[in-house]
Amino acid sequence: MKKLWMTALLLTMILAACGSTGKQKTETTDQPSSTTAAPADVLEGTVSFYTSQPEEDAIQLITAFNELYPDIDVKLFRSGTEEVVGKVLAENTAGDVQADVLLLSDHVTFEKLKSLSLLEGYESKELANIPDKFVDADHTYTGTKVMATVIGYHTGNVSEAPTSWSILEEKSKETIMPSPLYSGAAAYNLGIFTRQSNFGWDYYTALKTNGVTVVQGNGAALKGLQAGENNYAMIVDYLVNNAAKEGSPVAIAYPTEGVPVITEPIGLVKDAKDPEAAQAFIDFVLSKEGQNLAAQQGYAPIRTDVKAPEGLKSVEELTVLSSDVKELLSNREEDKNKFKTMFGE
Repeated sequence: MKKLWMTALLLTMILAACGSTGKQKTETTDQPSSTTAAPADVLEGTVSFYTSQPEEDAIQLITAFNELYPDIDVKLFRSGTEEVVGKVLAENTAGDVQADVLLLSDHVTFEKLKSLSLLEGYESKELANIPDKFVDADHTYTGTKVMATVIGYHTGNVSEAPTSWSILEEKSKETIMPSPLYSGAAAYNLGIFTRQSNFGWDYYTALKTNGVTVVQGNGAALKGLQAGENNYAMIVDYLVNNAAKEGSPVAIAYPTEGVPVITEPIGLVKDAKDPEAAQAFIDFVLSKEGQNLAAQQGYAPIRTDVKAPEGLKSVEELTVLSSDVKELLSNREEDKNKFKTMFGE
């Protein structure tokens, strides 16, 4: 009997030792290895990402982000800038803004959202290589790219590259452009051109009178140009440059008078449901890795330590048309309404 009791005691001790060993192994496995990229493995959450960038680019961005942060679920809503802003404003009226991070066309749009107290200040750790002029003083938004609106032209139908915006007045029947009622870039262009003494509203009047084609966004304008239905386009540079590299008979020209430039800023929405995850997403977009991805997608990056793609000019090489941001903001709706009346959209 004593022998049986000793055997049972020994068996219990062995089982306890095995259980202890198993627990220690589990704890060791849960610890990040010394080669694991900082908090990426342990940061979890959900980010609701609203953007006007092309859907393919947005998906590539999310995929690259998830390689570093696999446990952060990024939910995407993509539309034109004006529609995205409309959705955010409607959600705000309902008292339930769903967006956590916004990436939209231009800083005037962000100034509007900022004025409505819809943005949260966040000073990203990635600002060292981003020029101050592209960073909001209150850190509610930061530029992510340098995108110029240029003249796109069909190389099969146009033998000589245009040098002036005046060509679009002369060739309006052959010209296509995005609507400022849908495209944030086009809304910005409208504000800029109509405040230049050598353009003004007369420029848009001439485009309308001479038969310009107005479509919803820059993507639609590119399709018309690629197909040869239109020989000229008022369009963002990267779209045409990318299409040319893929074999389309199109090219870009930077007019001598200068070009409007948007920076597609990114910003944190106030009271984001998961701020740490949202901030990690913003940091990634502004990081060197995120900016290299932007360059691979064909954009001129905002960081000074990442090279622009072949065929595009960096901001240092551009003659930039600009205007006071407060004036652009206060007059944007009036400008759009005047355009709507003029073009009957």
